[in-house]
Amino acid sequence: MREDWIEHRRGRDGELLGWMRPDGEGFVVVDLLGRDRTAPVDWLEAEEVLDELGIGYLAEPFEMRLEGDAWLRVRLAEVSAHRIRVKKDDWGDMTAPQVFYSLPFPPGDALRPLSG
Repeated sequence: MREDWIEHRRGRDGELLGWMRPDGEGFVVVDLLGRDRTAPVDWLEAEEVLDELGIGYLAEPFEMRLEGDAWLRVRLAEVSAHRIRVKKDDWGDMTAPQVFYSLPFPPGDALRPLSG
């Protein structure tokens, strides 16, 4: 996260929804995973995009790149501007071993939404 990124928080509870990164005369919306979500837009549109985006996408399954080109299905366990922690998806099996991985912020192409 760069120093010029501007936090945007949800009005009712103050939950961080992402950032607005200055870009020329506008702002690029950056989500909690450090991904650009828009081209440069005006301030109001950037706020609206972040409000609509919310945080629900964090509950979706993701894939983490392993060594080589293999992908592992994971769930997000912790997301901050310092690191992203994921857990091997165990489909809720309480007896399965919990396997966690730490990724830098932003994770770049090491993390993507589950495809297919």
